[in-house]
Amino acid sequence: MMPPGQENGRGFRELFQQPEAWKETRSLIHVLACSDLHTQKFFTDDELRTWFAQMNGWGLKFAMEVGAIKEWGPTGEKTFAAEQPIWERVERLGGKIYAVALDEPLVCCRQHLKKDDAYAVGETANYIALVREHFPNVLIGDIEPYPFLQREELLAFIDALQARLKQMNVRGLDFFRLDVDWNHFTIGNTIYAGNWPDVKKLELACRQRKLPFSLIYWAADYDRMKQLSLADDATWYVGIMQQGYDYAYVDGAPDQYVVESWVSAPARCLPETGDFTFTRSVRDFVKKFAQPRPPTP
Repeated sequence: MMPPGQENGRGFRELFQQPEAWKETRSLIHVLACSDLHTQKFFTDDELRTWFAQMNGWGLKFAMEVGAIKEWGPTGEKTFAAEQPIWERVERLGGKIYAVALDEPLVCCRQHLKKDDAYAVGETANYIALVREHFPNVLIGDIEPYPFLQREELLAFIDALQARLKQMNVRGLDFFRLDVDWNHFTIGNTIYAGNWPDVKKLELACRQRKLPFSLIYWAADYDRMKQLSLADDATWYVGIMQQGYDYAYVDGAPDQYVVESWVSAPARCLPETGDFTFTRSVRDFVKKFAQPRPPTP
């Protein structure tokens, strides 16, 4: 799970200040995540040192969302050079980095750098090679959006990236993570057409490639509901639960379930027994959707 980062990471901080307020949720998850930039910007050395010790005691793994290609780091080498000191600080303070997820390098190349997909493949591969060299035990996955990128485009990028890494004698991706803007399904967007059965096809295609399929669950309709003055913490809770039902309906079963908020909602992270808090949403989601299900008759 990855709590919202508003108010200087208040939600993440509260998890360690009030551990009794999310004890059941903690027992249901395996990984707690934060962006590497947030660890640097919001949290002191003393805080992180204490929190990593707590996480070790709880048996939770620590993961980060990171750059690979960004406007401020247009090459894999430049991005990694900026991030390496942040990661080294985390490990120096007792944090064992379990996994990193690359924040949409293909989209960044297309939208912001105006580079072609071959450039995205090459620079993402260079970045991964540097991570493998300096942090050899860290799992690496790529995040890309759907339906902004169509299934065929995503698979072409995955295949090209894996092939490039093989040429470089570098271990390939450990997982692929999909960020689904399912709001487009609701409004019937003809520009970014997509649907849950198509996502299921992508899941199966990743599995055929022996690449674990990871899916982010979030309230894709939150920003629009906010524009309409209809958004509140219930919007977040209902949104991720609806996504859970919709993907289960088509027999969707990702290898990794990721409940993550970047929409500054819900306003409260704790307690897990409170109405529509972030930890309540994670607790209820995991118990409903992230447990083994009987086969479809």
